[in-house]
Amino acid sequence: MVWVLDSTLREGEQTPGVYFDKHIKLAIANLLDEIGIDIIEAGHPMVTPEIHEAVKSIAQKNYKAIVGAHSRSLKQDVDMALECGVGFIGVFYCVSDERLNTVFKKDLDSAIKQITDIIKYAKSQKPDLLIRYTPEDTVRSQFENVVKASVAAIEAGADIISVADTTGYMIPGKRSMYDYISRLKEEFNKRNLYPKVAVHCHNDRGLALANALDAYRAGADIIDATTLSLGERAGIVDLAQLLVVLTVDFGENRWNLHKLIDLYNLVSKHSGIPIPANFPITGMNAFTHCAGVHTHAASINPMHYESLSPAVIGRERSFALDHMSGIASLRYALNLIGESELDEQTQYDILKEVKSVGQKGRMVDLAELKHIVDAVKHHLTYKR
Repeated sequence: MVWVLDSTLREGEQTPGVYFDKHIKLAIANLLDEIGIDIIEAGHPMVTPEIHEAVKSIAQKNYKAIVGAHSRSLKQDVDMALECGVGFIGVFYCVSDERLNTVFKKDLDSAIKQITDIIKYAKSQKPDLLIRYTPEDTVRSQFENVVKASVAAIEAGADIISVADTTGYMIPGKRSMYDYISRLKEEFNKRNLYPKVAVHCHNDRGLALANALDAYRAGADIIDATTLSLGERAGIVDLAQLLVVLTVDFGENRWNLHKLIDLYNLVSKHSGIPIPANFPITGMNAFTHCAGVHTHAASINPMHYESLSPAVIGRERSFALDHMSGIASLRYALNLIGESELDEQTQYDILKEVKSVGQKGRMVDLAELKHIVDAVKHHLTYKR
């Protein structure tokens, strides 16, 4: 059973211009817990006093979810996270030769000592603390460095090793996350080490979800995601898309998906980032049929043009009325407004008006359709 870690409140706030007030963070965390998220990464307490207070507030809620904090491999960061009362701390330190040589100015062994010392310290302060170590930019670092640092971290007390595709570098079938996770787990197994393996996939190439699912198939235990795919640059795995695919296609049927729309509306409103109309699962058009051929077939059997039912997340399908509409979609809409008895010629006159509006670049909703019907009826009466 895979765990899902939501990082809307940590990675999500690394989206340029995004900040959630403390009461909104609490509301987001409430919904994440109701959905059934396993780990809520509530923030990096060292960043600002406000984030520290928000993480502490969330950690004091009696959630089913584990509440976690982000931390550099520094004692002051860990102390501040522990003071918040979290049950999970994620520490990170890049071990690529390039970063060690040019940024940190230290060798691999010195870096590993810093990593292991901080993990041992955190465990000594709270033995039941869940600790994740992330070799930042894992997949572009030298594999032998990642293995050496990860093994040392596990032996020091880390429970989770996170494979970070920090720059969205991986490509299924080319630079394969499936192969990477399989290879890393083999290295751990050789040493009789069995940590949970997590993945943190960025979306720079639009492949975050595909890479996360590759990792899942290879036996990854935890997948990171955010609401609306928020995060640095192009963000990370979108939470709704991940949960729906895991539920529908992989049988991980344990989340309350009907709460997703509430979550997305809340996050969208307070992040200032609209939900794209064509966004899978949560976008306005995700279950809307438009072209005449599509609407005709879908009105008979939706699965002709759907592989997912909107009912999975408590939504309903709809049929758009615009310049692409056919008589089938119009008749469906007319039935919804109680105008199913109109003669055929009147229906085609109404369709002509609908198409005219659609050519101006907008859709006709049911309220406007009623006005069009009334106008067409009036004009027909007037002509007589």
